[in-house]
Amino acid sequence: MVDADQTFVIVGGGLAGAKAAETLRAEGFTGRVILICDERDHPYERPPLSKGYLLGKEERDSVFVHEPAWYARHDVELHLGQTVDAVDRAAKTVRFGDDGTTVRYDKLLLATGAEPRRLDIPGTDLVGVHHLRRLAHSERLKGVLASLGRDNGHLVIAGAGWIGLEIAAAARQYGAEVTVVHRGQTPLHSVLGPELGELFAELHRDHGVRFHFGATLTEITGQDGMVLAARTDDGEEHPAHAVLAAIGAAPRVSLAEAAGLELAGREAGGGVLVDERLRTSDPDIYAAGDVAAFPHALFDTRLRVEHWANALNGGPAAARSMLGRDTVHDRLPYFFSDQYDLGMEYSGWAPPGSYDQVVIRGDAGKREFIAFWVKDGRVFAGMNVNVWDVTDPIQELIRSRRRVDTEALADPRVPLASVAA
Repeated sequence: MVDADQTFVIVGGGLAGAKAAETLRAEGFTGRVILICDERDHPYERPPLSKGYLLGKEERDSVFVHEPAWYARHDVELHLGQTVDAVDRAAKTVRFGDDGTTVRYDKLLLATGAEPRRLDIPGTDLVGVHHLRRLAHSERLKGVLASLGRDNGHLVIAGAGWIGLEIAAAARQYGAEVTVVHRGQTPLHSVLGPELGELFAELHRDHGVRFHFGATLTEITGQDGMVLAARTDDGEEHPAHAVLAAIGAAPRVSLAEAAGLELAGREAGGGVLVDERLRTSDPDIYAAGDVAAFPHALFDTRLRVEHWANALNGGPAAARSMLGRDTVHDRLPYFFSDQYDLGMEYSGWAPPGSYDQVVIRGDAGKREFIAFWVKDGRVFAGMNVNVWDVTDPIQELIRSRRRVDTEALADPRVPLASVAA
């Protein structure tokens, strides 16, 4: 069958889906490309929603992956505001949820992403309870933060992960009062561990954020439908004019599960099980982005990565696999964050319990340093904080699996290329 006779369907209009469509055309695919997005906005990138766009530093048009005219110009059939409610693997069709129309596919890519986890407590139906995942959420939250800043209002954030901390920083820059409630003892514990998590706690305390660690929200109280306070399981009550739930995200696997595709276990973060070429248990169905749980040979484990770079690189990798190219998705996990005057980049994978020590290169007190997570003398992850143009050598250290001299690793005078033991 020639390309022109084939139909490739992409379900999910985020960065992974849009980049997959772009790659199909760039690689010369001449068949039908159908991109189905359940939002009415054109595909966009998510980092600005908690960073530049939320702060009013970036224009709305800057978040979109392509200009609107790009899709017609590249003969990509874009269905905005449409959902897919079923995949029939035997018939090789997807069914639209609004009118039951079916479309046949030769190859199918699931790029359905993730959705924010919800607070399951009384009061979440009150006006002023927010989540952040979509452009509309960011637009609404921007107005809320500006209003809180003008009126000296209080924002309570449930969760001290990246989204929670980035929004805390944005809220403080708008002038709002901020309290972060987190069940752990340091922010970002599941990614950075206690050593570096405390650094971020101090950063936010320096900017007036209050933390309530070792607690979870149990109730949001209000009057006349409006938020007044947030209560925790240790009996504390925090004044609140708005509450943000930032307690993580869950992969959107319902479509894959209903189709009988194999799913990953909890240890891999859930998601759709794929191989190193992003193929699911059905050879004609692929998955990429937040929803895909893929094997990473370097770390000898299966990963589900929710960050921007995974969507940016995973969408094109899936597209090339759909075209039969010999493509392996083995990029190192990478993400970045901007909070106040701190900028950072993180490469690799080293969750708590997986490393022996954290080696600091530079001045952590001045928040200008690189941190390395080391196990058995090898670097598994690195984070540069207010130190730039070092991502490539950090990633090379991780990929090489060379043993390092930790004293040389900690010494900024020694080039990273020369730290081998």
